[in-house]
Amino acid sequence: MTIRPALALMSLAAMLAYLGLAILGAGGLGAFLSHPPLIVLALATLAMSVAALFTEGNLSPGVREDRANRWVLAAFGVLGLAGAFLPAYTDRIDFWTIDGEAVRWLGVLLYAVGGALRIWPVFVLGHRFSGLVAIQPGHRLETTGIYGVIRHPSYLGLLVSALGWGLAFRSGVGVLLAALTVPPLLARMRAEEALLEAHFGAEYEAYRARTSRLIPGIY
Repeated sequence: MTIRPALALMSLAAMLAYLGLAILGAGGLGAFLSHPPLIVLALATLAMSVAALFTEGNLSPGVREDRANRWVLAAFGVLGLAGAFLPAYTDRIDFWTIDGEAVRWLGVLLYAVGGALRIWPVFVLGHRFSGLVAIQPGHRLETTGIYGVIRHPSYLGLLVSALGWGLAFRSGVGVLLAALTVPPLLARMRAEEALLEAHFGAEYEAYRARTSRLIPGIY
């Protein structure tokens, strides 16, 4: 595997911006690093950012794209900026916080598990993984491994990691922001499934009938 320069720059820039906003919200680097769980949180973010450099994820519209769903990217962007800064800030001013150092460590664990679940499918799908709702050249339906159980493992990872990030800062606001990602995420999943059904037809209908959308056996 090789690093793709454009993706490397985007990934590193996003990681630095996200951590930078959190450090700003926490009141500076010293305040941020005064909490061991947050040090681990930063290291986990760095590790996932480095791993992302070796994926084939892209922003290609491919051979067919649902352009009407692009608004979701803007929603994720706004929620991402708020999620980076506000949990750290509310932690610092002790606004709507959840007491206990164990909460921070639980958040770090969820963040790491969710992050791994978020990036693993990117490696599995390779060039088929796009930040847009799109069918890529030579696209084939993935139905094995984790995709044999749930249809959107990366989105489950996104939710788990967002929840974990909020808890790492003991932040009720962070938990609320994680919950607010659900509506645009559902819109994204519906758009993806409609596009895949239109492209793969009966093959996708059969696949959808035997799998869960997000949580095995529940949804």
